[in-house]
Amino acid sequence: MRRLILLGIVAWMAALPVHGQDNLHRQSTVYEWPADTQVRQKLEHWRDQKFGMIIHWGLYAVPGIIESWELCSEDWISRDSTITYDAYKQWYWGLKKDFNPTQFNPDQWAQAAKDAGMRYVVFTTKHHDGFNMFDTRQTDFKITSGPFANHPKANVAKYVFESFRRQGFMIGAYYSKPDWHSEYFWWPRYATPDRNVNYDIRKNPWRWNKFKQFAYNQIDELMHDYGAIDILWLDGGWVRPLETVNDEVRAWGAAIPPWSQDVDIPRIATMARAAQPGLLIVDRTVHGPYENYQTPEQHIPATKLDHPWESCITLGGAWGHVPNDKYKSAAKVIHTLAEVVAKGGSLLLGVGPTPEGTLRQEQIDRLKDIGAWLTRNGAAIYDTRPAEHYQSDKTYFTTNAGGKLFAIACLPEGTPVPRTVSWKGNLPRKGTRMTLLGTGATVKWSARDDVVTVSVPSSVAREYTPALAFAYETGK
Repeated sequence: MRRLILLGIVAWMAALPVHGQDNLHRQSTVYEWPADTQVRQKLEHWRDQKFGMIIHWGLYAVPGIIESWELCSEDWISRDSTITYDAYKQWYWGLKKDFNPTQFNPDQWAQAAKDAGMRYVVFTTKHHDGFNMFDTRQTDFKITSGPFANHPKANVAKYVFESFRRQGFMIGAYYSKPDWHSEYFWWPRYATPDRNVNYDIRKNPWRWNKFKQFAYNQIDELMHDYGAIDILWLDGGWVRPLETVNDEVRAWGAAIPPWSQDVDIPRIATMARAAQPGLLIVDRTVHGPYENYQTPEQHIPATKLDHPWESCITLGGAWGHVPNDKYKSAAKVIHTLAEVVAKGGSLLLGVGPTPEGTLRQEQIDRLKDIGAWLTRNGAAIYDTRPAEHYQSDKTYFTTNAGGKLFAIACLPEGTPVPRTVSWKGNLPRKGTRMTLLGTGATVKWSARDDVVTVSVPSSVAREYTPALAFAYETGK
């Protein structure tokens, strides 16, 4: 029976869209700067990093499906109609017995991220399915209570964080506020019609208080037992105080129960920051003092934003491992990074390891190509802020603390480098020296009618590059 269920699910997966739109987190339109001085300092340091990796890895890697969303019974989810919902859930929970990533290699992940030019990481300690990738004491539904339990690196999160720390990364712990495996969130007494808690919290306060304590205890473990943590990245924005549900949230289209799903983030934050001073807390889409930066998902804001934000975007079509996934080109990622940074944000690129615990060579190669460009042009990305005039068609502008301006001209993918590039606005100061970051060479430029034209050295024009970055000073 188990084999028949698996075969049916695999067949269904082949026809499934890789990423459903209904589970994307939209972006808040309200931002509140943190009052804590240490948090503000860390936030500015994080804004200098610009490029990070988010790693989704859990039970869903075994069959290669879109994270844990298939457990959620909503209209946008498709499942094989010959498989009952209960049978599907039992099959999914049972993947715990199959998840044995004996090739788990966090050093490989960290090196690939380093080679890509990334500077911070967010690792999924627990997704919505409730399967824990750390040795929590609150439940046995975890990586350290299964076939991987006796592996020397069974406490996965610990070794992921250690590997990335050795490479100098800021460390982020992703944690899902909803937990579909917990009987205190999805009570087995009732059906599970959607992503929300499946009982009336107002009538069952004891049960909800048990869940709040469960979440508090798990985050307490992460904050106290896993070394220095810079970011607590809280997913599941529908789990929120009822008073924060506004028209913006209703516009998402997801079901909203008439009771508050408040897990008491202020209490959690007080404990977490006592253990990790200056900790950034990212309570996604719950605008207020605990959304220290915003996280638009799978898209870039239309205009420059003056407050902290990051676009979280996948390298392939899904957050986690999916067989035969199609990865974005290095040029596409570089162009995305340039636009994001010019608009004041950071790029958090999603990469999913295989069920064996390694990255695929295609992922590693793609990351290395991105890093090769950043090695030569990183001054236009790292430690910068947006210019007042931040975009001219496909040319994006950033500036550094010293007042230097950078123009990043994104070139059509796969075409020869042109002999000249032009943009409108941000005229160089008269007589200033303009350099090409990739080589350090001085380049000739001219300005007429608010249009700057730069001559590209012939040696550069003979080679393909996804973008050219120029440095110069503006003004009279």
